[in-house]
Amino acid sequence: MRLVLVVALTVAALLAPPASRLFAAGSAGSSGSSGAVVRAVAGAAGEPRSAADDDTVPAVGRTWPVGVRPHVLRGWEPPATVYGPGHRGVDLAAAPGTPVRAVADGRVSFAGRVAGKGVVSVELTGTGDPPLRSTYEPVRASVPQGAEVSAGEVIGTVEAGGSHCTAPCVHWGLLRGETYLDPLSLLPPWLLHRGPSRLLPVLGVPLP
Repeated sequence: MRLVLVVALTVAALLAPPASRLFAAGSAGSSGSSGAVVRAVAGAAGEPRSAADDDTVPAVGRTWPVGVRPHVLRGWEPPATVYGPGHRGVDLAAAPGTPVRAVADGRVSFAGRVAGKGVVSVELTGTGDPPLRSTYEPVRASVPQGAEVSAGEVIGTVEAGGSHCTAPCVHWGLLRGETYLDPLSLLPPWLLHRGPSRLLPVLGVPLP
């Protein structure tokens, strides 16, 4: 009887999967369900989420929101957690009254005031479902909600008040649904890294 018991235990031990494999499977299942719960809670709370990067953002931008290549006062700093500190957008140096342009073709989904600040939001054409939304503030809108706009079209001007920057600026944001993304990812490399224009001599004639 003892011999039969020993043989049975030996066979069971040989057929059982390694403990490391069981632990890995358990960890993966736990992590997946936990992530789903976190996403469900975040969505239910209605609090916009942040993403470190999103390969689904197409470089559809054809112009900067302000100027030719404005100085970036503060870049995008995604928070480590849903409610954590961070900077959900990019601050671009821009004096009050500076024209603000749509970076790509789209439809104005909002044009009004939020917490005393002028805000314009544009749903970008051909960027998936839900579509990407490019936001600008503080901006005095010159286009109504629902208007179709083209890349480079003026949608408003920078307001004198309402900026959280130490210097005059426009805060440029990007969202897909409730997820914040890096707005600079909309710009193709040729536009993102292009320097200021420079005149060159023609036919050997020096510039004055």
